[in-house]
Amino acid sequence: MSQIDVKEAVREKYSQAALRVSAAGSGCCSRSSAVECCDPITSNLYDRSVTGALPDAAVLASLGCGNPTALAQLQPGETVLDLGSGGGIDVLLSARRVGPTGRVYGLDMTDEMLALARDNQRKAGVENVEFLKGEIEHIPLPDNTVDVIISNCVINLSGDKDRVLREAYRALKPGGRLAVSDVVTRGEIPAKIRQDVLLWVGCIAGALQDSEYVAKLTAAGFIAITIEPTRIYKVEDAREFLAGKGIDLENIAPQVDGKFMSAFVRAVKPK
Repeated sequence: MSQIDVKEAVREKYSQAALRVSAAGSGCCSRSSAVECCDPITSNLYDRSVTGALPDAAVLASLGCGNPTALAQLQPGETVLDLGSGGGIDVLLSARRVGPTGRVYGLDMTDEMLALARDNQRKAGVENVEFLKGEIEHIPLPDNTVDVIISNCVINLSGDKDRVLREAYRALKPGGRLAVSDVVTRGEIPAKIRQDVLLWVGCIAGALQDSEYVAKLTAAGFIAITIEPTRIYKVEDAREFLAGKGIDLENIAPQVDGKFMSAFVRAVKPK
């Protein structure tokens, strides 16, 4: 699949997700039908005490694999950029953490998600937020603009991850931090199995091996790089999905278990 095909597939998937969430908000759909994705990857990522003040649609539209706002150690007054902001949950949570003296940008390429996010912003009454239309490979902000870049299971969807990381580096201020949740792999995995499991893990995913992620971050200029697993997946978690692919789960489990994970990826732009 070419980079253009990947981008259009991702755009279609997230535009449909936004429309389902909007329909759920009008009372015609359940939560399970609003986000047709990949439990347990996207489930139980946020404590209800944290999301209780947010519009239901912001929570429903969360298609991430982690909670970067809880791990990024945001400070009052900082400027934050969320790559692939979707329905806006991480933007709205970040806005609360940076306070009225801070600012948060949400970047998304999908019109339907942007409309949903702006509606969620209005409902939440949050003013220190701006949602931008654009692609994470071409961030529409000047050099050295933001203190922190977050992202939630989106970089793995890009067909040009090197470009994404170079753009993130450019947009960060010297000393700025990258703090993203993403899907990564660890160790050798047969190609066919990797493809099928990744389709489950990210719905449409192109996860990097952890060592490859570190290499790409280093090439972009980042330092102080760490990858911390936050949720490790087993074949059993994907039983229903993979059974439909005609895969013998018991046979592949030793080759796959523990090698697919959500992880928190940290890196710093040198001062």
